[in-house]
Amino acid sequence: MRFDKDFEKAYRSGVATVILAALLVAAALALGCDRKPDAPAQSRVRAQAVSTVTVEPQRVTLSTELSGRTTAYRIAEIRPRINGLILKRLFVEGSDVKAGQVLYQIDPAPFLAELNSAEASLARAEAQIPSVGAKAARYKELLKARTLSQQDYDDAAAALNELKAEIKSLQASVEVARINLGYTKITAPISGRIGKSSVTDGAIVTAYQTTALATIQQLDPIYVDVPQSTTELLRIKTRLQKGQLDRDEAEHNRVGLILEDGQPYAHEGNLQFSDVTVDQTTGSVILRAVFPNPDGTLLPGMFVKAVVPEGVDDNGILIPQQAVSRDHQGNPFAMIVDGESKAQRRPLTLDRAIGDKWLVLSGLAPGDTLIVEGLQMLRSGAPVQATPYVAKEADQSRNSGAGGE
Repeated sequence: MRFDKDFEKAYRSGVATVILAALLVAAALALGCDRKPDAPAQSRVRAQAVSTVTVEPQRVTLSTELSGRTTAYRIAEIRPRINGLILKRLFVEGSDVKAGQVLYQIDPAPFLAELNSAEASLARAEAQIPSVGAKAARYKELLKARTLSQQDYDDAAAALNELKAEIKSLQASVEVARINLGYTKITAPISGRIGKSSVTDGAIVTAYQTTALATIQQLDPIYVDVPQSTTELLRIKTRLQKGQLDRDEAEHNRVGLILEDGQPYAHEGNLQFSDVTVDQTTGSVILRAVFPNPDGTLLPGMFVKAVVPEGVDDNGILIPQQAVSRDHQGNPFAMIVDGESKAQRRPLTLDRAIGDKWLVLSGLAPGDTLIVEGLQMLRSGAPVQATPYVAKEADQSRNSGAGGE
């Protein structure tokens, strides 16, 4: 009997618990029906703080860095014009020489003797002129008086003309001998820096030999030759024709230079000409610029970079590089703030980097509010709270001339 009473008591307690739970659930549902619906999840998303700049067009001078090498302005290979023996070298290898300076002395003795011989032969022929000339004059008078035959007069006149012709030949021989004697002093045809000598004192040289005795190179001014691809030339030409670039005639021929150590060269050069023949192996043409070189900083064969002007974009758009991101395919894009204070994604077409900025060809328009900072985890359509971007002091000093590079 006691077992039945305990079972009945437990049963009643369980039923009461179930009824109480049901009543609690019903009350909760009733309260839920009286409450207003939750606000949209987006309204509860906190706006992300970002820093922005306003996109503004500006005048940008565009230039291209092209690798090239220096070339001497003038080169003269020194060769003898006569055969002979080098008596002495009269210059210091690697020094600067002046035009007309004597570089080598060839033994002049045989050439001096040749000149003396030619002068003696000329003097002997000239000494016969009075006698032969007087004879021809007498024979002419006798011919008029009919006391001399015509043949005798013709022989005397021919002898005089032959002597005059011989004198002219001997005069030429004297001049040749004098020129050859002058060639015994080998002089510098141009001013410049002379290299090492290929001969020493006592060497035998021959006229116009294939091996140069030395080489002189004029280094001030100096040439810089740089190749430019035809693709780049066509791109610039197309942009000029479309009005995307203007040719600044005042700056068009002015060329800058960057040395091998990355330092800018102190002097500015001028673009002299662009070759008209395309190298079939490289697909490029040669641009030649001339630079002053008063300190001898540039030497022939040095590797340099020439900064060649392309033109001026009066409506160029430059944006900070940190404002540009790339997708998984490497395509650049930027984020802007729209009229509803939401972030929007804009795909970009970039031209080049100028300093720490990108030059944008398309994707942004003047007046757009560009997000520069706060891009981490920012998605298109997300609400943002924009504040003006303030560049750091180091960035400002680095960008002070960004638009004119």
